[in-house]
Amino acid sequence: MSELQPPVGTGPLAKREARLAWGLLFPTISAVALVVVLPLLAIFWISVKPVELGDLRAPEVVQREDIRGNAAAVGDTPSIRYRLRNSSQDQPITGVTLSDVIPEGLVVQDLDPRCGLTDRALACDFGDWEPGTRETLMIPVTVEQAYLDNDLRPQDSPATTTGKSSNVLTNSTFTLDNFARIFNGDEFMEVLWVTLFYTVFGTIGALLVGLFAALLLNKSFKGQGILRGLYLFPYVAPVIAVAFAWLILFDPFSGSANALLIQMGVTSQAINFFGERPLALIMVTIFEIWRYFPLSFLFILARMQSIDTDMYEAADMDGASPFQQFWYLSVPQLLGILSVLFLLRFIWTFNKFDDIFLLTGGNAGTRTLTVNVYEQAFAISNIGAGAAVAVVIFACLLTFSLFFLKYISREEGL
Repeated sequence: MSELQPPVGTGPLAKREARLAWGLLFPTISAVALVVVLPLLAIFWISVKPVELGDLRAPEVVQREDIRGNAAAVGDTPSIRYRLRNSSQDQPITGVTLSDVIPEGLVVQDLDPRCGLTDRALACDFGDWEPGTRETLMIPVTVEQAYLDNDLRPQDSPATTTGKSSNVLTNSTFTLDNFARIFNGDEFMEVLWVTLFYTVFGTIGALLVGLFAALLLNKSFKGQGILRGLYLFPYVAPVIAVAFAWLILFDPFSGSANALLIQMGVTSQAINFFGERPLALIMVTIFEIWRYFPLSFLFILARMQSIDTDMYEAADMDGASPFQQFWYLSVPQLLGILSVLFLLRFIWTFNKFDDIFLLTGGNAGTRTLTVNVYEQAFAISNIGAGAAVAVVIFACLLTFSLFFLKYISREEGL
């Protein structure tokens, strides 16, 4: 009998290789965790916190120090003034203290009961502060010659303050009000419908136009390289440049498109392409198709040129029409790349923000979920609600991706 061999992958060498592989992957895994996972976890955390834009900074004691009164001659009696306040209007600060060093040559005449003076070291205990508390501390002093000689002023040695406060981002306060707010009423369903319309038609349109462009350029002809370069222009051009070019082209008052339509008799008055419902949504979807079809065009053309031409020659000899060759030969070969492109384009379009924001700002019925994130988080300063919308976007894309991959796996028998 042959000697029994250990199972593949369980020997000492295999274990050593596995450790080496994990060691080589560790930098990549760490980078992914830092760049992707941690921000995602932070969004989930913020989505259940009652946090607004002003709460991102923890409450702190803000203090200003100056000297009030004349302090230019020996015997003058000015006062050192400390102005303190709680930076938060919602959160208290506990254990507020102030410490400072009185400049040499200033003799303290009177002291607040909450303060103590050791040599020239000042220490004050203000206890607990309610939200929005303001405090002004005046310490009268007498000027001596040493103060005039050392040229050291109270603000030259800044006072230090301490205090403890509860940060809404790190405390144990949680709420579902953010989700209740975005799901309340019909507004969310309208935004979701606009997002799905923009994403589905933008994705399918980009694939179809890219497929049509690839079919046009799949044959060799004079000037083919120049035409391919021109096809890439919408994708490589800066988005802010092409967005404003479209706005100028379709401007209702000075746009060339309106002037041409009026001269041709198509319309009797100017059309506000980006300011009327539902035309604005259709226009931003067309812009999405125009701007991103070159990506589909590149991938589809590369896949088409890798198909064996012998199949087309045999089909041509059998009398197959060009449409039959495309439908029965090209399409089955392109299904894989079309599926991948559809998945990627759907995710990217669903997350698209800059195109719509530059064209319409989310107005005239073009408010998508990503625009809603911006408006909730920054326009009305509700960071928690903005994070909640981002969580909804993540859930929608995750559900779609799992469903899509499961469907593709079933079709391909994986």
